[in-house]
Amino acid sequence: MTIPPLAGGAAGPDALRPLLGVVLDALKEGADARGGPLPSGGPEAVRADVREAATPVIPEHGHGADESLRTLVRAFARGAADPADPRCAAHLHTPPLALAVAADLAASALNPSLDSWDQAPAASALEAEVTRALAGEVYPRGARPDALVTTGGTEANQLALLLARERHGTVQIVCGGQVHHSVTRAAWLLGLPEPVSVPAPDGTTDLGGLDDALARLHGPVLVTATAGTTDTGRIDPLPGIADLCERHGAELHIDAAYGGPLLLSPRHRDLLRGLDRARSVTLDLHKLGWQPVAAGLLAVPDGALLAPLAHTADYLNPDDDTEAGIPDLLGRSLRTTRRPDILKIAVTLRALGRSGLADLVDRTLAAAHDLADLVEKHPSLELHARPVLSTVLFRPRGASDDSVAAVRRTLLHQGRAVLGRARADGRLWLKATLLNPHATPGDLETLISLVEGSTPR
Repeated sequence: MTIPPLAGGAAGPDALRPLLGVVLDALKEGADARGGPLPSGGPEAVRADVREAATPVIPEHGHGADESLRTLVRAFARGAADPADPRCAAHLHTPPLALAVAADLAASALNPSLDSWDQAPAASALEAEVTRALAGEVYPRGARPDALVTTGGTEANQLALLLARERHGTVQIVCGGQVHHSVTRAAWLLGLPEPVSVPAPDGTTDLGGLDDALARLHGPVLVTATAGTTDTGRIDPLPGIADLCERHGAELHIDAAYGGPLLLSPRHRDLLRGLDRARSVTLDLHKLGWQPVAAGLLAVPDGALLAPLAHTADYLNPDDDTEAGIPDLLGRSLRTTRRPDILKIAVTLRALGRSGLADLVDRTLAAAHDLADLVEKHPSLELHARPVLSTVLFRPRGASDDSVAAVRRTLLHQGRAVLGRARADGRLWLKATLLNPHATPGDLETLISLVEGSTPR
């Protein structure tokens, strides 16, 4: 039996080249067969299609590379929810840039693991350069800003709480009612007291309620603010929250997983005023950074704050190697095996520059305002509020919550549009989270028409 070729080494590119052609053709065939933002027919239809393509999962004799790639990639694409389709707008699920996906291919082919320098020499050096530069965007006046690469906002928030716990032994978390669920979950995982929730009547943390909560609490406190809430895209009053933290001796963590890339936009960066006053900041470039999953970061103003993560495993970072100048990577994550997600980020930053990324951010936020304009002008629709980032909440005027939920499920089952749902002001709303910088006014009008056509009369 012939041994299958490897992706790396001098012969790797020649082995990959014909296979990539098969994959790209299968992706196109699958997208053409799907014909929309997601497959029609609902879960049962998708399950049947996948079962047919994947059975038997482990055949007695293999079908070969070309047939296997063609069959399964085509089924995978045919049954995908494709965020590159402008009608796929439910979640913070970005359509990745082609150049970032191409860079990710190189990372997969070389397969370095960032748990020791001898597995990832160039990857570890690149990660050090890029994380410091990105942390410097968050903390331009930081003593020695640094950032850790994470799988996303959830892991970054968990690390922020862990670092606070290690500084103090325990810590009381205080957050607005709109905080991301990962904060509450991280407190549970870390054995911390249940977070104190502050009212967020307008979708952002109420400063008066926060002041009252901090006045009642004793001992170490970590306030978690949000710059880009999941349901409405709102940004907490960061300067006011930072002022209260200083007054009460509390520390501040800001979850900017959604809104962080506004730092690169001269037009919108003022929305993040006060971000640099936090002890730690979560970023996530597989949202408004157009990266393939995963591309999260946790930034701090001084790399010394990351010292509690230090850990020694003699086969990965023995003391004598570290003393001899070999970089110690084990304290850069709670994970051991870790892929070089920094490569796609670095390629994107170099290819587009600050101005190119700012343009993508500005276009996307402008599209959200265009959608809000269409909703406001439509006699049968109601807008929740003008968007801050790229999230727009709207609903059929006069509809019940059950009807709103039914509209969303109808569009999903038909494969015609993917909209999210969010509860605000005591009512259920359709949620459009726009992350596609290629979306046109016609695409937005189509989305409105689909909602109107699916609303019961």
